[in-house]
Amino acid sequence: MEIADFQMLMDEVYGEADRERGIPPTVAWLCEEMGELAQAVRKGTPDQQLHELGDVLAWLASLANQLGLSLEAAAHRYVEDPP
Repeated sequence: MEIADFQMLMDEVYGEADRERGIPPTVAWLCEEMGELAQAVRKGTPDQQLHELGDVLAWLASLANQLGLSLEAAAHRYVEDPP
């Protein structure tokens, strides 16, 4: 699945609830999921790591949607001018 397609899917499935929740709580959930990913990387199985990667990606897409930004455009920076 392409990044843009995933971001659009997240908006179709969760967009209304995400917008009602708002940006600050979304950032908090994203940070919580990052912590769960870190723990899965340290102590988890590959299945747990994959699960947490998906959660982080979903919350990141939610945040990007609420900000009106494209994850594809954000990733493109690494193609044209890697930091």
